[in-house]
This record gives sequence, C-alpha cells and structure tokens, in this order.
Amino acid sequence: MSTRKFESGYSKRKRHKKVERLIKPQEGALDKFSSGSKQKHNDDVVLEEVFNKNDIDNNTIEKHHCLVNEEISIEDDVMDERNINEKISEPFSFNISDLVNWENMNQNLRDLIVMKGPLFRNDGVQTQLAHDGANDWKNIGEKLRTHEVSYDHITNLSRWIEMEIRFQKEQTIDKSVQEQINKDREHWRQVLLRIISMVRTLAENNLAFRGDNEKIYRENNGIFLNLIQMIAEFDPVMQEHIRRIQNKEIHYHYLGHKIQNELILMLVDEIKKIIIEKLKESKYFSVTLDCTLDLSHEEQMSIVLRCVDISASPVKVEEFFLGFLLVDDTSGKGLFNELVNALNNLELDIDDIRGQVYDNSANMRGKYKGVQNRLLQVNPRAFYTPCGCHSLNLALCDMATCCTRAKSFFGVVQRIYTLFSSSTKRWKIFKDNVNGLTLKPLSQTRRKSHVESIRAIRFQAPQIRNALLELARVDDPKTKSEAECLATYEIENFEFLLGMVIWYEVLNNVNRVNKHLQTEDIHIDVAIDHLKGLISFFKSYRETGFESAVIDAKEIASELNIEPIFREKRVIRRKKQFDEISCEEMTETAEESFWVNYFLYVVDQALSSLQNRFEQFQEYDDIFGFLFDLEKLKSIDDATLKCRCINLENYLKHNIVSDIDGMELFSELKILREAISTKMNGAADVLNYIKRMNSCFANVWVAYRILLTIPVTKNKVWGLKIADSLRASELSGLALLATQKRFI
Repeated sequence: MSTRKFESGYSKRKRHKKVERLIKPQEGALDKFSSGSKQKHNDDVVLEEVFNKNDIDNNTIEKHHCLVNEEISIEDDVMDERNINEKISEPFSFNISDLVNWENMNQNLRDLIVMKGPLFRNDGVQTQLAHDGANDWKNIGEKLRTHEVSYDHITNLSRWIEMEIRFQKEQTIDKSVQEQINKDREHWRQVLLRIISMVRTLAENNLAFRGDNEKIYRENNGIFLNLIQMIAEFDPVMQEHIRRIQNKEIHYHYLGHKIQNELILMLVDEIKKIIIEKLKESKYFSVTLDCTLDLSHEEQMSIVLRCVDISASPVKVEEFFLGFLLVDDTSGKGLFNELVNALNNLELDIDDIRGQVYDNSANMRGKYKGVQNRLLQVNPRAFYTPCGCHSLNLALCDMATCCTRAKSFFGVVQRIYTLFSSSTKRWKIFKDNVNGLTLKPLSQTRRKSHVESIRAIRFQAPQIRNALLELARVDDPKTKSEAECLATYEIENFEFLLGMVIWYEVLNNVNRVNKHLQTEDIHIDVAIDHLKGLISFFKSYRETGFESAVIDAKEIASELNIEPIFREKRVIRRKKQFDEISCEEMTETAEESFWVNYFLYVVDQALSSLQNRFEQFQEYDDIFGFLFDLEKLKSIDDATLKCRCINLENYLKHNIVSDIDGMELFSELKILREAISTKMNGAADVLNYIKRMNSCFANVWVAYRILLTIPVTKNKVWGLKIADSLRASELSGLALLATQKRFI
C-alpha cells in the first residue's frame, strides 16, 4: 500500500496514455450519420470529456475518472489542478464504429461513450465565436470572416438549410407522427363542431339537455345524447367517436354536462360581445328590469337593454335580453345596486341611460326610495316610464272591483267554467251542445285575458244555457242545483246579458291596445296615440254606449226567448219620525239604477285610472310632442318651435352638459321640415332620412335617437322552470341564446 499523499507524475502519465489509446480507434465513428457529408473524417472525432476545474471538487476527482478504465486506480483523493484542465483529445487505438471492437471494450468506457458521445470538429481548428464567444470588438471583422469559412459554421448552416427544405416538403423525420396528430386534430374538430351545433339547436328552441342518465345508449339519457345517437347512425365521424367511447380508447369524450355548460357560456360570451358593441356604438340606451321566482325559490331579476341600432340599414330599435341576476335584497336600494353592478360588468356607462321602465310595484316606482328615483338622482336624463301593459292591467283591476255588480258578474263567469271543467262527463255535455268557442278560466293577474272568457258566453249564450239545462237533469243534487241556478237566474237574467255586452266591448278595446303595446317595434309616439284613442273611446262610450249595449242585449234575449226587462226590486222605505217634514222621495227605475250604479261607475273608473296611471306619457307628449307629428312640425310657428327646442335642451341637460343645443336644433328643424316629405310615418322614417343625409343634422339626429330609445312596456316575465342543480349562469345563458338566436 502506497503512503503517498498525492499521485505521482508517472502515474498521471501512465493513466493519460491509456485513455489516449482508447480514444484513438474512435475517430470518424459517427461521420456516416452526418447529413453534411458522407466522407469519414478520421482526424475529426474526439471524446467530449472536459474536466472543468470550477465544477470539480478536490474530494470528487475519483468519480470523474473511474469511468475511463477500471484498471486505473487513484490512491489519493486530490489531484493536481494543472492536470484537471487537460482535455482528452487524442484518438482511440481502435474504431468504435466496428461492432466487433465493442465486445473488447471496457464497460465503463462504453457507458462514457454512450453518455457523452463523440464530437465533430474541424481538424483540430476551432473558432472562438462557435464555442466561447468573443469580446474583441477591434478585430471582430477578422473573426467573423474566419468563422464564416470554418467547418462548424458551414456544417451547421447546411444542416439548417436541409431542415428548412424538409419542413417545406414535409419530409421531416416525424412526418408520420405529425400526420397522425393532424388526423386526430381534424377528428376532434369535426366532433366539437357537431356538439356545438346540437347545443345551439337545443338552446335556440329552449329544450332540456339532460335526462336521468348521462351515458350513451341508455334509457332516459336526455335529448342531447339522443341526438348524438341519431347522428351516429348516419355520420361516420360520430360513429368513430362512439366506437372509441365504447371501446374505452378515450377518456374525455366531450358529451358530459360540464362541456355542455362550458359551450353554453362560450356562446353567451360571444353574443354579449356583439350586443355590447352595438350598445356602445349607439351610445344611448334604456334599461328594463323585472323580477320573478324560479322553482328553487330564488328571486331572479331579468335585465333588458333597448337602443337604436344605427349600424343597421334601415335604422331600427333593438331590445337585448342580457340575462338573469340573482338578488337577495328586493328593496329599491338592493335592486339598484344590482343594476349598477351589472352595468359595470358590461362596461356600460350609467350616464348614457335615457330611459327606464319597470312595473308599478313600490320598490320599483317608489317616489322616494324606488329604483326609478335612485337612478334619477344619479342620472336625471333617465326618463322613467311605468310599464304600459301593467298599467292597463291595473286599470282593468280597478274597473272590475269598483262595484258589487261587477264582482258578481265575473264570479258567475268563473262558476260556469268551473262547473263544466271539474268533470270529463260534464265537459262532454258541454262539447255536445257547443261546437264553437270553449270556455276559458279567469286569470287573477292578467285581467286583459278576461275578454276570452266572456267571448265564449257572449256569442254562444243559447248553446251554453242548453248545456246547463241538460246538466241539470243529472242525479247529483249539488250539480243539479248549480246548473239550474246558472241557467235560470243568471243567463236568463237580462241584467247579466247587458253587463256581458258592456264588459265585452270594454275589454275588447283594452285588449286591442294592449297587443299594440306589446309589439317589438312600438315607439313612445305610437303608444301615446293608442292611449289617447282608448281614452277617447271611453268618453264617447260613456255618452252613447249604454243605448247600443241595450240593443245588443235585447237581440241575445230574443234568441233565448226571454223578456228584455230589468227585474224590479222591492223598495225599502225608511220609517219617518213624527217631526220630519213630509216630502216625496225620488225613486229610480231598475234601468236607471243599472245605468247610474253600474255602467257609469265602471266607465268613470276606467277614465280616472287611465288618466292617472298614464300621466307620464302625457309628460312625454309635452316634451317630445313636436317631434312626433310631422304635420304638426311643419305647421308650428317659429316662436313656439324655438321654445320647445330650448325646453328639450333643459330636459336633456345634466350639470352643465347637454345632449343637444337648443338653438342649433331650432335651426336644423327649420331646414329639415321643409325637406322631409309628409309621407313619412314617424320618427323612425325621419331618422333614416337623416342617416341617408350623412347625419348632417347632428342635433336632430341625437334628439330622435333619444326619443326612440325611451321604452313603452317591459318584456314578458320569463316563467322558466329549472332544476335546482342548474346554476344561474347556465339559466341566464340558455335564456339569452333562446331570445338572441339571430346572433348565433
């Protein structure tokens, strides 16, 4: 055992020579794998093994050299630093490309060659730029010229050019792998295309997606998976996809409820982007809010925005449903905060609101704490409009409950329907006697639908009486009594027939106006005209309606073979005291009593309710009225027109900012009213004319856009029946896809 602390120089030289003899035969071993040249370079192969003194610790030198030859032994732990930096650069004594030599090669040397591998070089000449870099900027030109003709540069450049050509010709080494990747990519693209199409179709038609089971080819697995199964019968792409699922070749099949919800939300996001772009381009918009309960007993508020789409040709008014908002606080403050948060999420400015419409509930229309007042405090130009249809419904409710006789009349109508609809046998008797309109129940919330219930009795009174008389011949005493009472004391009563004629005439006219208010393209000027016409109808009907109603009631009475007389009631006379002055009491006939206490009471209540509930529409007429009627605009004098323009500027001003300039509007209208034709029907036609004139009437352009932005009525409440597991985002998304299907 040697006692030397450091390795001797002889040992170092001996070890170094052994390594050189092993490296010598390996020269040019990998030249045949080089794409730049097929010729072997026997002098260009060295073993890439460099011992860096910065990476080698004095205590780990033995680890780096034990791989060269197991016969080499190092007795000491520390080597001389001068020998550490030497590079193993001499060739091997045998050729490593010959597989026979590998059998006689040391195992540690095999591992070293496999791990490190040989390195090409240019006959021992290496350029500084190719390996270490250069910072000698004074001689950089010479170094670049030397590098350009070096072996490293030429070899690498040729390889780069060859790789570029292979990429262009798609002849790379991974060509087959890339073809398989492209094939799979196209397959999944076609699968997702079909899935998206089915999601869109179901959402557009407001159909349920899932069933009780979410597995393919199982019962009650829902409409979505049933459509997948149907398409797979004819489509090879979906057939292949189903085959992979059944053979368990794929784990992610994109047919579950998570991908459905994700696709719904992606489609919704794209539609919202389009809608928001239109709203921002239009600038001015109005907001509509309405609340309702879902099946999970959560309060949800729908939000609808209305604007004038100036990008369309011709210009048209659009209403966009943007989803449901879950609300916990249904007070005016809570709903207003939800509205502000929704507008912030949509990146819309609350100062651009020019109209708001809600129902007549206290938290919405409250004068001090309602949503409309809170919004007006922030933006005074957001004109509030109570829902026209809801206001009509409340006016009818006031009429139907204004007197006892009106309440009794609708009670009889409901009793007739209930009697026949409570049994299939009774309904069969009704169908055998009545071949036309069927009976309809009365709605407690939609009073306008009462006209459908009265119409069946109004035009089929004789047939319905016959059905009641036939029903009175049954054995059930309760049914017999009810049928005889309705047939004898109600339908055969002339007062009932007269009330039926009056109510049908009233409800029919109100229902006609209500349908106009519910149209999509209704404007505030058209709504005001319809409401004025309805009020005029009630005023004229109050004067002449009773006589015409009596004539129609007598015709129905003649068909029923009953006398058209009012049933007289015994007059109850109050006993006079001994000290009272005797005077004749004024008595009125039954007909006069009906006219005063029933007919006039109902008609006067209708006029009062309509005028009170639609007073806001009268205010709009005062503000924008000169823009509604083109004939009035042409005939109005300049002084009045100027006054109306300045008044409109004041209404459209907030702080010191106004949407229009009153004097400029006056000047533009004087020119415009001479240019426009009287054949134009309204504000929309004027707006299209200004657009064709390249919007040269700037203030008129803004005024008419704001006019058409003001809403008339809110949209119908969405009565969507959803499962408890369906989140609010999916519900809102499905509703948006169903209403805004034109953007899909």
